[in-house]
Amino acid sequence: MTAIDRDRARAAFKSYTDAYDATNPRIALKIEHTYHVAEACDAVAREQGWSSEDIDLAWLCGLLHDMGRFEQLRRWDTFKDAESMSHAVLGIEVLFGENPADAPAVMSIRDFIDDPAEDELIRASIAYHSDFRLPAQLDERTRSFCDIVRDGDKIDIMRTIADSTVDTVLKVDEDTFLASHFSTPALTAFDEHRCVARDERDEPADFLVGLICFMFELVYPASRALAREQGDIYRLLDAPFGITRPFTDPATQATWSRLKDEMRDWLVRA
Repeated sequence: MTAIDRDRARAAFKSYTDAYDATNPRIALKIEHTYHVAEACDAVAREQGWSSEDIDLAWLCGLLHDMGRFEQLRRWDTFKDAESMSHAVLGIEVLFGENPADAPAVMSIRDFIDDPAEDELIRASIAYHSDFRLPAQLDERTRSFCDIVRDGDKIDIMRTIADSTVDTVLKVDEDTFLASHFSTPALTAFDEHRCVARDERDEPADFLVGLICFMFELVYPASRALAREQGDIYRLLDAPFGITRPFTDPATQATWSRLKDEMRDWLVRA
């Protein structure tokens, strides 16, 4: 594989996103997220002792993982896959397929890297980064890159949510969020130390459980260490969405206290 020119890749990414109006707060949010994920992939790969070539490739996969978000917002004015289409599939179309005739920018994987040797690995890291589970048939090398992108994505989603209001994220006010309860499927996922599936989230409070459960499925020790170091998981535990008031229902608050205590204990041992 030829060396990856990070400056060239950054320039290609900027050229593409500039066409989607980088001053739009929602576009700016995804641009910032992209750079954070790329740097997280770099940091984890470096700490895990990967080769310099694979560190660069991990960084590039992180940079490209959300390429579909910009077309998603342009076409549907939403970042919700359920209300549009899979942003991962859109990303594959942008980089490896045909760009729509009305797209404000035309992009290809060749704008980022000349050598096609790792195309299938890059494609997989984008295609599967938001799936609940990775396909079983992935080879070990491809899986390792998919894992590192998924780790980086989870780590930075926690930062993004910790910096956001509940209205921005869930479209409900604080009172509505605090009046919600934890559903049994979401609590079962927490107790099983796994992520919460989309169909297991019924109430606003379940979204919070899903977020903190990200920690359970970070694959690499360096990913867990980075998440602890950055501290966003602790912000979510201490004041989710910046909210310091307790849940309205004492039983719900007691459950949240249990989840927080168990997560803190797990973080010490992780």
